[in-house]
Amino acid sequence: MARILITSGPTRQYLDPVRYLTNGSSGRMGKALAEAALALGHDVVIISGPVIVDYPQEAEVIAIISTEDLLAEAERLFPQCDGVIAAAAPCDYRPHRVESQKIVKTGEPITLHLIETPDVIATIGRNRRDDQWMVGFALETEDQRFRALTKLERKSCDFIVLNGPEAMDAAENSVEIIAPSGDVVETLQGSKRDVADGILQLIQERLICGAADVGDGHD
Repeated sequence: MARILITSGPTRQYLDPVRYLTNGSSGRMGKALAEAALALGHDVVIISGPVIVDYPQEAEVIAIISTEDLLAEAERLFPQCDGVIAAAAPCDYRPHRVESQKIVKTGEPITLHLIETPDVIATIGRNRRDDQWMVGFALETEDQRFRALTKLERKSCDFIVLNGPEAMDAAENSVEIIAPSGDVVETLQGSKRDVADGILQLIQERLICGAADVGDGHD
């Protein structure tokens, strides 16, 4: 049995006390992945941004808001886990300055100065142990495989799951799972639970059981 960390849902980057930047991630994929992992007998901990889905009761759920929160919890929890499935959609930008009071409408345009948020998976990947594995997600709109493979390399992932914007807040998904070689090792389509079952089956065979087989060798 493995202890699996799953990141799920969106993050929010506040502009003022009531307004924020975010995206349409629903947490459905993260929920499906947690259900699939639990069905295989694994221990699951979820770090989730604000969602309306209900995660499985058997999973430990850590609620966060911002990308910085997500990073802090991932850095805390990943050393205790065998692997991570990074299905969250962190907000990639935050305002350079967060206003302490609600921004008042004046009838004039305003300019937002945005800076990048931390790359959560790339950051925790720098300190991963040799016996830990990482599976990332990439949502791309153009040059999809090239961009996904670039992310895989930057984030030190063992596999990356490529999907498109139609996956956002949808009941179904269509994905390609890409290896570091650039090869598409699996293509999955259907309900998010069906896709999650396929992803977990590959993880089980290639990363969990495969690693155990290597470790069980004898001289």
